[in-house]
Amino acid sequence: MTGKQSVTVIGLGPMGQAMVNAFLDKGHQVTVWNRTASRADALVARGAVLAKSPEEAIKANELIILSLTDYEAMYSVLDTAQDSLAGRVLVNLSSDTPGKTRAGAHWVTERGGIHITGGVTVPPSGIGDPESSTYYSGPREPFEQHKSTLEALTSTDYRGEDPGLAALVYQIGMAMFWTSMLGYWQAIAIGEANGLKATDVLPSAEETMTAMPGFLSFYAQRIDAGNHEGDVDRLAMGLASVEHVLHTIEDAGVDTTLQAAVVELFRRGVKAGHAADSFSSLLELMKKKPS
Repeated sequence: MTGKQSVTVIGLGPMGQAMVNAFLDKGHQVTVWNRTASRADALVARGAVLAKSPEEAIKANELIILSLTDYEAMYSVLDTAQDSLAGRVLVNLSSDTPGKTRAGAHWVTERGGIHITGGVTVPPSGIGDPESSTYYSGPREPFEQHKSTLEALTSTDYRGEDPGLAALVYQIGMAMFWTSMLGYWQAIAIGEANGLKATDVLPSAEETMTAMPGFLSFYAQRIDAGNHEGDVDRLAMGLASVEHVLHTIEDAGVDTTLQAAVVELFRRGVKAGHAADSFSSLLELMKKKPS
């Protein structure tokens, strides 16, 4: 016996497997279940116990980690194990919308379980690293009770009682991550069309990203103050700039889909009367769908 809390992990994709390995590395006893049982072979060889069913996996431990695609997958997996949820703490590290997360948390609590939402901010390679982080939200007392065990995975960042908060903060981060990386792919495509390699583009890309925190902080304070004044930048000049980027992409003969969407948003802002305002005024357009 290790004296450390035993835990169940349901879902053994790359993330789930990384989590099981992290728990085993820290001396926790781990019960696992996955629809394709063979994914557990290497983990069982390390000492994990393979449950025959979700019900058996849930009954094995008080703390249950779910690493599934989304909340529909949770319902599918737990459908036959609903009677086993009472008294269990389910830490759902699956990705989904805040609304679906709140509904899922309600579903668990209706069946006597405790639901804690988690949003892991790193890929599987970051699991087990204390420098990595996971957002959590839900009932504070059970979170604090199991915090030390969860820290075998990453550091913990508790955001409040609302089960949807961790999902919200996670999805905000993902919204920025995916669009930022698409911008990087676009930059590489332009570079390659002009004879550059990705490693040639990298220094300027890093310089741009290094400057971003200053811009984020500057505009956040102005936006919270309701200030879109065009004293520092103007949307009309921004439109000219993004059109220049679009023309550069067109001249390079590469796909223009991403930049065309950017240009269209800037043009909508100008048509809405924001030409002399800061380009942060585009936020007001983004708060609602175009009519």
